[in-house]
Amino acid sequence: MSDTTTKKLALTTYTKLMRAAESATSRTSKVMTAAGLTISQFGVLEALYHKGPLCQRDIAAKILKSTGNITLVIDNLEKSGLVRRERDSEDRRFLTVHLTETGTALIAKVFAEVEAAIVADLATLTAEEQETLGRLCKKLGLKSAA
Repeated sequence: MSDTTTKKLALTTYTKLMRAAESATSRTSKVMTAAGLTISQFGVLEALYHKGPLCQRDIAAKILKSTGNITLVIDNLEKSGLVRRERDSEDRRFLTVHLTETGTALIAKVFAEVEAAIVADLATLTAEEQETLGRLCKKLGLKSAA
C-alpha cells in the first residue's frame, strides 16, 4: 500500500470512528442532561455506583480526567447532595467519596437509561461485530496509552 493510500485510509477510518463516537455520545448525553448531570458527573457517579467508595485520584483514573477537574466535579455533586466526602479514620489526610442515598437512587435510574441507549445503539451490530469492535477499540486505546 502506498504512503498516500495508507494516510487516506487512516484519515477516513479516524473520521468514521469519531463520527460514530460523537453520535453515540450525543444520544447518551441527552439522557444525562435530562437528569441534570454532565458527562463527568455521570462518570463519577457511575464509578462510585459500580466500584463503591473511592478516593478522588482513583475516580480520576477510572474516568480518564485530571484530579483537578475531578475536584470541581465532586464539589458540585456534593453541593447537590449526591455524594459526600469522608476522612479516613486512620489517616485523616485521606478522603474517600461516597454516594448518598439520593445519589444512589439517581445513578441507578440514569445508568439504566444510558445502558438501554447504548444497547439500542449497538443493536445494529451482531454480537460478533460488537466483540470485534471492542477488541479493535481496546487495541487502539492501548496503543495511545503507550
